Amino acid sequence: MMGDAFGDANAPLPPSRGVLYGVGVGPGAPDLITLRAARLIEQAQVVAYPTLAGAASFARAIAADLIAPQTQEIIMDVPMSVERAPAQAAYDEGATRIAAVLDQGQDVVCLCEGDPFFYGSFMYLFARLSDRYRVEVVPGVTSVTACAARAGRPLAARNERLTVLPGPLPEDELRARIAGAESVAIMKVGRHLPKIRAVIEALGLTAQTVYIERATLPEEVVLPLAEAPEAAPYFSMILLTKGADPWL
Repeated sequence: MMGDAFGDANAPLPPSRGVLYGVGVGPGAPDLITLRAARLIEQAQVVAYPTLAGAASFARAIAADLIAPQTQEIIMDVPMSVERAPAQAAYDEGATRIAAVLDQGQDVVCLCEGDPFFYGSFMYLFARLSDRYRVEVVPGVTSVTACAARAGRPLAARNERLTVLPGPLPEDELRARIAGAESVAIMKVGRHLPKIRAVIEALGLTAQTVYIERATLPEEVVLPLAEAPEAAPYFSMILLTKGADPWL
């Protein structure tokens, strides 16, 4: 009777759910991965990461030396499209695959270039899974701070405000936001470099602006904006500081 009321006492317990770790791997140089992130990646039985339109994963390349040969890999291929729906579908599928592993009691370490919550791809998985699973986010070195360090350009001091802008913004909005800012970091420069350069030149701020591409990597480029190339890769940034050096 006791067994009928409460079930089979000898039946195996369901496995506890695994933990999803969103791990920032930094801007590119492998030795900028934090100790916590490195430890999690080295111990991971399952890692997940996005790729863009079938290309190799930059996040995985940064952490490659830490991933054990027997580690299971969940690859989320995100289409390159202006429309949001295809990318959202890719993250839906990735979240489903990750959830299946978590339900088996295994942890999943999701790799994210830079920092997971600073323009990071991991936030799309966090939105889909954090209400059902334990999720821990491990911050990483951001591209903004890495570029500032490599360019020798402090971002802000005392009461200064730092404005971070995405390069794809429309020209009029970009001009207005730069004009009203004190210190500016422009991300996702890529094919938008001619537009951004023209806006900064029209505002008379070219001399106060520096261009950085592939920060911390062997092929890194740091130049005054006036000497920047005509074409820029996606992993490029522009830093602009107005006024006198407030840290002197």
